[in-house]
Amino acid sequence: MIRALVAGLLVAVLPAMAAAPPARVVSTNLCTDQLAMLLAAPGQLVAVSKLARDPVASALWREATAFPAHDGAAEAIWALQPDLVVGGEWDPPATIDLLRRLGLRVELFPIENSFADIRAHLVRMGELLGAPDAAARLTAAMDAALAAEPAAAEERRPRAALYYAGGYTSGTGTLADDILTAAGLANIADARGIAGLAHLPLEVLVTEAPDMLVTGMAYPSPALAQGILRHPALAALGAGLAAVADSLWVCGTPFAAEAVRALRAARPR
Repeated sequence: MIRALVAGLLVAVLPAMAAAPPARVVSTNLCTDQLAMLLAAPGQLVAVSKLARDPVASALWREATAFPAHDGAAEAIWALQPDLVVGGEWDPPATIDLLRRLGLRVELFPIENSFADIRAHLVRMGELLGAPDAAARLTAAMDAALAAEPAAAEERRPRAALYYAGGYTSGTGTLADDILTAAGLANIADARGIAGLAHLPLEVLVTEAPDMLVTGMAYPSPALAQGILRHPALAALGAGLAAVADSLWVCGTPFAAEAVRALRAARPR
């Protein structure tokens, strides 16, 4: 009878123990930094990467100053004694492998290439941190922002060109492309058959004569790669110009909806 009672108690208690959220979470990547900061309970997230404090790349750089920042080394992460490490699939493989061999639980997130990916990652991070309701609220708020304006018919979409430092652009299969679509713009890279991140020659950009040119914000420190964005040929295009903060779409977070809102406001009518 006692054994049966103990067995019954274990059946009742073990699922609850297994479902207990982690108490000490460390993020190793800018994108998981922000998702974790949005969803973690007070005291649950114990450290983020240094990039989380970068005003150019991070939409939550001010909030990130409230968390200790590690240098990304396995030794520094191990010293924090986390019971969960969250990071990106493109984090240094040697570091991730060492953390796992040290017995730490590591959960990696792939790059977000669409709003569907953002929704999925919010749900997953919410489940990992024991905050599914908070994740659902963030997802609903993002979707409400996206639905604030009806989608434009394909034939009525102004043609836009994404143009970054070094002469790069984003084509199909990227979050930036999905953001353009949500903003009611047609990406010239799609018509050219460009997929992913690719170089777009200035001559091709000028030939396409887009209605709108979308760039990132200028970095505070000078860089030769930024020079092409000041080329007189771009000014001669006569296209509308929209500079969207990189922090809104470097990572797949709910802040991508703010990039959509900014592009909708700048869209040629």
